[in-house]
Amino acid sequence: MPSPSKPSLLESLRRQSNEMRARETAARQPFEAAVKAIDSGLWRAFRWLDEALGHLEVIRPTTAHTFKLGNILTLNRPRFERGFVSLRRGAYAGFDVLSYVEMFYRLAGPEPFILRVNPAAANGVEERLRAAPMQFQYQTEQDAQRIVRYGVFHVQPIVSASVRFQPDYARQVVDVTLRNVDRFESVLLEFAPDRVDEAALEDLVKLMLGEENGFLRRAPLALIKPRVDEPAASEKPSGQDATSGVVSRAAPSTR
Repeated sequence: MPSPSKPSLLESLRRQSNEMRARETAARQPFEAAVKAIDSGLWRAFRWLDEALGHLEVIRPTTAHTFKLGNILTLNRPRFERGFVSLRRGAYAGFDVLSYVEMFYRLAGPEPFILRVNPAAANGVEERLRAAPMQFQYQTEQDAQRIVRYGVFHVQPIVSASVRFQPDYARQVVDVTLRNVDRFESVLLEFAPDRVDEAALEDLVKLMLGEENGFLRRAPLALIKPRVDEPAASEKPSGQDATSGVVSRAAPSTR
């Protein structure tokens, strides 16, 4: 009796992919229910974060973070200063839903920085400060012969951070973008909607305060943008910024 023919590779792949699609379809909620569940989850996140930020503004805790901008400056243990949560509504497939929820907050150090640089390097330093972004003022310093010797940056010790929850109702996921939360960096995570729960929000606040980074392990990493404090290829390993020649110090406190 002839043995049955072995399925071809293409037939085997077709069978496996069909089974996978069937499992994924069965796991998905009905479309209308899924849209409403995502929208409701984002509303809960908005209310939770709004209350949490209100408490943090009163407490103003010191974070355990260190924000390092190459060899230009380092801001150690900035304090939570203030924040707020915003949202936007829109229409999707006939439903009135949240388009996004976004939290903005700022951390501040005790004293501004004064950076004295070679004038030829000032443009490079300015680009890195703007990319952070950090607030600053620039002026030149001249000698007795009115020759410009230094460019001087007065930099405010403030980090502006944000966390954005962007639902993708078609794919039934929530993209979470963190900017400058624990360093000068943007990170995009992809959450299943039911994973944006109170436990995840608690981990997010702990990450903001530098207590732990469990939030980053709760979802797959979708994108990470290069850090603005990554040393350029031309920088010297000795600790001196080869492109900026920065000599920096904190300005004396005026308080």
